[in-house]
Amino acid sequence: MNKEDLSRWQDLIMTTATDVGIKVLAAVAFWVIGRWLIGVAVGMVRASLERQKVDPTVLRYVGSIVTVTLNILLVIGILGYFGIQTTTFAALIAAAGVAIGMAWSGLLAHFAAGAFLVVLRPMKVGDFVTVAGVTGTITELGLFTTVINTPDNVQTIIGNNKVFSDTIQNYTTNPFRRVDLKCQLSGAADHQAAMALLREKIATIPNVLAEPKVDVEILDFTLVGPVLAVRPYCHNDNYWQVYFDTNRMIREALGEAGFPAPMPAQSVIVTQAA
Repeated sequence: MNKEDLSRWQDLIMTTATDVGIKVLAAVAFWVIGRWLIGVAVGMVRASLERQKVDPTVLRYVGSIVTVTLNILLVIGILGYFGIQTTTFAALIAAAGVAIGMAWSGLLAHFAAGAFLVVLRPMKVGDFVTVAGVTGTITELGLFTTVINTPDNVQTIIGNNKVFSDTIQNYTTNPFRRVDLKCQLSGAADHQAAMALLREKIATIPNVLAEPKVDVEILDFTLVGPVLAVRPYCHNDNYWQVYFDTNRMIREALGEAGFPAPMPAQSVIVTQAA
């Protein structure tokens, strides 16, 4: 090998080493800067979720997903910079994304429904509601589930998609609520006097509203006698107190006034043979 060939090889090696060194340094710089940007992005996501008072477990979960996804994209970008074909990697990631999306379709539906519940605000924490057939007080509106404490103190967790796709009854929104009760009268009783007495007595029960006034009207008829609809109005917080007090008042007021007790009666006709 003559001097010219040796010099040519040295120049080639130096050029190649320089190019490779520059690319390695650039890759290291891309990695460092990319990792820093990923940290900033994850920090912004976590700060945003913390302002929404998201559960810490969910925070860590979302942070991990965002970190892994961005790191994969960073590695693919660096490999592409080195000239390595990344089409196969992109196809694998796309296929994995489709598979994960199909597996998580239910969770994504709950997440989307939770977002709509937050934006539209048909209910909030502390409201007394009936959703998806469950009645109780809302204690938590999460990203995927709604937590309700029922009147018998049972914590019930419902998927947000089921909550949003079903009927929502919010008893807290309106300033008052009607209590629906029935009163069976005897057929021998003076129904007008009984109705007037119940309107007067029930209006004196604590937490029964003066307006709207207590409704007492004939609702139905049975073989025993007329059935009265007894309907006082009260704030939602006092519903069960008014419910039970009204039942007790019906019994005591009619009993003290001497109204006959409603009892089923039948007329029996006996015919003797001649």
